[in-house]
Amino acid sequence: MSEEQAQDIPEQRGSMPDHEALVIGAGVAGIYQIKRLTDMGVDAMLIEADEDLGGTWFRNRYPGARFDSESYTYGYSFSKELLNEWSWSERFSGQPENLRYLNFVADKFDLRKHMRFNCRVASMRFDEDESFWTITLTNGQEMSARFVVSGLGLLSMPTPPRFDGMETFEGESWHTYYWPKEPVDLSDKRVAVIGTGATGIQVIAEIADKVGHLTVLQRRPNWSAPLNNAPISPEEMDDIRSRYDEIYAACARTPGGFEHEPDRRGFWNVTREERLAIWDDLYEQPGFGIWLRNFAEIFTDEEAGAEFSEYIADRIRARVDDPEIADKLIPKDHLFGMQRVPLETKYFEVYNQPNVDLVDVTATPIEAITPTGVKTTEAEFEFDVIVYATGFDAITGAYDRIDISGIGGQRLGEKWSDGPTTYMGLMVNGFPNLFMIAGPQGASASSNFPRSIEQAVNWISDLLGHVRDNGASRVEATEAAQVDWTTHVASMYPRFLIGRGKGWITGYNSNVEGRVEGVIRHGVYNGGAPKYHKRLKEIKERGYEGVAIT
Repeated sequence: MSEEQAQDIPEQRGSMPDHEALVIGAGVAGIYQIKRLTDMGVDAMLIEADEDLGGTWFRNRYPGARFDSESYTYGYSFSKELLNEWSWSERFSGQPENLRYLNFVADKFDLRKHMRFNCRVASMRFDEDESFWTITLTNGQEMSARFVVSGLGLLSMPTPPRFDGMETFEGESWHTYYWPKEPVDLSDKRVAVIGTGATGIQVIAEIADKVGHLTVLQRRPNWSAPLNNAPISPEEMDDIRSRYDEIYAACARTPGGFEHEPDRRGFWNVTREERLAIWDDLYEQPGFGIWLRNFAEIFTDEEAGAEFSEYIADRIRARVDDPEIADKLIPKDHLFGMQRVPLETKYFEVYNQPNVDLVDVTATPIEAITPTGVKTTEAEFEFDVIVYATGFDAITGAYDRIDISGIGGQRLGEKWSDGPTTYMGLMVNGFPNLFMIAGPQGASASSNFPRSIEQAVNWISDLLGHVRDNGASRVEATEAAQVDWTTHVASMYPRFLIGRGKGWITGYNSNVEGRVEGVIRHGVYNGGAPKYHKRLKEIKERGYEGVAIT
């Protein structure tokens, strides 16, 4: 079905909206949100730009795509029955299984009847007189709803590079976000991967032994640590089911929303020898243990962070045969953990293979894409396939692509031009009846995504229930509350080394057109998920303090 054939969108009915609520996006957030709303008896519909549900796990089908959260901590927790019925096959599940899981959830709770696909939103306009939103799709169709809940996603707007000549390349090329649905045969192919962020690291490690020759064009090296993935046996899965309450309780009390609790003994309270022994153990543990089970000082103390970064650098040197290549793979512009840490499976060993070359395009920048490959300032390379692993316009990118106009015609993109400003990452003053799951300045980007997603969906749903119970038709964050929250979010950045990072968490992204390189955008709450969720609870208990309901 083409975008022009969006499914069964009703015509607008005079001054009454078509639906009480409209959910945008059928990813992890939207799926749970449409369930909560329909369970409440709300006349709600979900619209999705793609031809099927899944969000991140529908789109990102590139080789190696998988969780960096433990599978059993990523899944939904709202249904005991669901937890008992679903079995994860790996500690860190891959994209095909993740998509099967989301389809299983939607089918189990019969949610597809509330979903419409191939519905890409072009614009949204708030009607001040009638207090509802009119949504226009890219095919010109319109629909309306009293309330709109956005589940657009943090990393759903890819940023292809802007090299001269990209359109002239005669081979195959894609951004990883647009990887073909059909299997891609890379055997005997000369393949280039541009970018070594989390996605690039996954792709490179997965395809290196399957291609004829691989050339990695690295823009900025990233710290990375072993994923240490493993199968989950039926017996282990039974044990996990018996401990779900314990697992989710641990996730709820840790800053990152994972099982991994930080070592609170104090970095400087143990000896150097003890620290090394602890790190050797953590390096062999699965997932983010090496980052989040570590001493809290690596997030706040530059000297502690530097010592640990040198430990990781030594680990990289031990895994890469050529010292010059190892040195190129070790970041010099940031410490370990100042950006979300990519997890890898034998990534560094890739560079020991005779069919793999590393090109430092910081030293020898890419000048152009040619019909036959890539031209740098130093050499020309011929390729059959070019993979652009160049990241995303994170956090606000998906909102910037929609023309959203609120009170007085003010546009959200203009309001956020110098950086987002929100109330709790969920609402924006001047844009009534609009809610954002995992919006800018929330805790989702800095934590285990679904754990914060469920909290946000529940809070939004409870607020909408409160609004309905009081016969109100309009709800909006107050300006004072928004200023207070945005100021608080900004104040947390200097407290942590992550606030100086050059990744998407700080909005530092030279791929995004119009973005000023190096200027911090305070788009993430860095105070930890427990503090964020505690504040949400307090706001609710105080009668939704900071929210105007009329």
